[in-house]
Amino acid sequence: MAADKKIGAYICKGCGLGERLDTKQLASVAQKDAKANVVREHDFLCSEDGIKLIQNDIDKEGVNHVAICACSRRAKTDAFTFENVAVSRGNLREGVIWVRPDTDEAQETTQEMADDYVRMAVSEVKFLTLPGGNPEAKTERSLLVVGGGISGMTAAVEAAKAGYQVHIVEKTAALGGNGAKLHKRVPDHAPFAAPADTGVEALIKAIQGNKKITVHLNSTLTKTDGAPGKFAVDITTESGKTDTKVFGAIIQASGFTPYDANKLPELGYGKSKNVVTQLELEQLARDAKGGAIKRPGDGKEVKSVAFVQCAGQRSEQEGHLPYCSGHCCTTAIKQAMYFKDSNPAIDTNVIYSDLRTPGNGGEDFYRSGQDKGVTFTKGKVSAVEDSGGDLRVKFKDLILNEDTEELADLVVLATGMVANSGVDIENMVKLDGKDAAADAAATQVQKDKSVLNLTYRQGPDLPHLKHGFNDSHFICFPYETRRTGIYTTGPVRRPMDIAQAIEDATGAALKAIQAIENAGLGRAAHPRSGDLSFPSFRREGCTQCKRCTVECPFGAIDEDEQRYPVFNESRCRRCGTCMGACPVRVISFENYSMDSVGQQLKNVDMPDEFSEKPRILVLACENDAYPALDMAGMTRLEYSPFARIIPVRCLGSVNLAWITDALNSGYDGIMLMGCQKGENYQCHFVKGSEMAHYRMSKVDDTLKSLSLEPERVETHEIAITDIHRVPELINKMAETIGRIGMSPFKF
Repeated sequence: MAADKKIGAYICKGCGLGERLDTKQLASVAQKDAKANVVREHDFLCSEDGIKLIQNDIDKEGVNHVAICACSRRAKTDAFTFENVAVSRGNLREGVIWVRPDTDEAQETTQEMADDYVRMAVSEVKFLTLPGGNPEAKTERSLLVVGGGISGMTAAVEAAKAGYQVHIVEKTAALGGNGAKLHKRVPDHAPFAAPADTGVEALIKAIQGNKKITVHLNSTLTKTDGAPGKFAVDITTESGKTDTKVFGAIIQASGFTPYDANKLPELGYGKSKNVVTQLELEQLARDAKGGAIKRPGDGKEVKSVAFVQCAGQRSEQEGHLPYCSGHCCTTAIKQAMYFKDSNPAIDTNVIYSDLRTPGNGGEDFYRSGQDKGVTFTKGKVSAVEDSGGDLRVKFKDLILNEDTEELADLVVLATGMVANSGVDIENMVKLDGKDAAADAAATQVQKDKSVLNLTYRQGPDLPHLKHGFNDSHFICFPYETRRTGIYTTGPVRRPMDIAQAIEDATGAALKAIQAIENAGLGRAAHPRSGDLSFPSFRREGCTQCKRCTVECPFGAIDEDEQRYPVFNESRCRRCGTCMGACPVRVISFENYSMDSVGQQLKNVDMPDEFSEKPRILVLACENDAYPALDMAGMTRLEYSPFARIIPVRCLGSVNLAWITDALNSGYDGIMLMGCQKGENYQCHFVKGSEMAHYRMSKVDDTLKSLSLEPERVETHEIAITDIHRVPELINKMAETIGRIGMSPFKF
């Protein structure tokens, strides 16, 4: 600890702490055991007087490191923020008195919990340095939007309204995307009774008349380099001319391609011109201009039409789409109205397995279709056959449970969306260097298919999540991707209709603006938005193992010519995964390090093996597990007094050295609590929980070599809603320790 650090420890008596705990003893622990320079007690630390007490010590006593021993670090954050002062928190309220019974029998162990949390808070703050930020941080206050459809145009307009320069890159000759091909759209406001204008022309006019928006048509991105605040992008036109621009953030709004209906010959597509997709029907309706729609096969006016829902989608059959595209049912209702509005006598039948009408007015729109005479039949279509010019639709009626058929002039297939998400890095062609021509050809194919052509070592495009959509997990962090400062919106992110796409694009624009401003201040992006810390490493201790480089989820680490890591500040999310990966403990952050956590676990009072008071270390992710533990306290759910909880930025930041140190220190059990991993991951840092589980899978052999039971170390996936589950897991670990006995490593 540097000599110029002066530690102040502040013990709160409010919220019942003074009634449940011996605060004088806590003050003594802070002073004698933890060696705090200044120790104060106060009836309500978060009150105006309490804050003045702390600020006075900062101003007059030279206190520059403060340990607040009161409520959770997630509470009163504004009150306990002091300029140019490092702050730690000891959780005595949610973490001690609210999870322990107010009985004489429990008093001793409750006080011991509180004593330990005071030691831990003071020990932590000794090893914290207030991040100073990067004084050289700069940003380009402009935004690149890739894709000129409804999503892209909306994002551009919204960002321009906020005062930012925007460039739209559209690969075709005109703005509008698939939205420009529509005759009408599903209405987005009451009374949700009839198809509405698409709004595409109005958006295009708004863009053409806005001096803050520049449009590049017939253009693609041939190279994207850099980081938030300074993305260097090569924009290449169809003729081959390339212009390099610098942007603060990027929004990918590359939209979707309709599913290839040629894969559905059993439904008559390709065999009869009178079997069309929903998008092809839009063109027929545009040609009709509100009049009678004529079928393409012979120009005959359509008198009967069958809509086949879930055509090649929501199906596990090979080559089909396994997901629902979200808009198809309401689109079918809208298109049935095209016919009914021109001639109410036209027979319109929507054949569906499940009718889904999401959105505010979906149900009202469905009722409006019924009122206009649209027929809805719950059934599964098996074949569409040409029958002397007419079409024979064979299907199973799922209500009557019988096979049936009907004749129609026109059949419309709801074929769904396929995301234009670029190259899937998981399935990239591997270049082996044995055949230069083959490698060059594969590289060119990937370059042509790519949307962003990133120079990142992880690949040229954003990772794909599920079913080919770009990875942007909407459960926890919509629009975010694994490439900091690059956001996705619209159907490239997940299936959606126009109303959802417009709302989605507005959200993505706001996220991009936040990234631009954070980059200019040297701050982290979501979820640690505003964090000024930044990883550094001790060069002399680095073994150049590349684990930090490979395991970083965000492509924020490269290597220099000597193979030492080079950290890209603007790409870094400050998750600490690199710190957890480092086998030689040389990576750290100013306000989060091997020591700031390691000293906490080492400064817990460790009873001997005969005391029958085990110690259980809980390393809890600050985004899900720690809030769940806090809420367990708020709900007054009890758990073992032998648990000592340390929040970590991400389970990916947990270094195996902490596990080793904890075992050597005499902990009887260790629990890691992180976010859900896998296909439906909820880890705020994408791969952190997955990496932690992988690392911990190797611990069993170490435990066995030390003659320790594998049950002593557990890793759990925790959702923020697991309020009742987290106390149960801690109590089960306490029961396990009671069964297998105390650690033989106790001193």
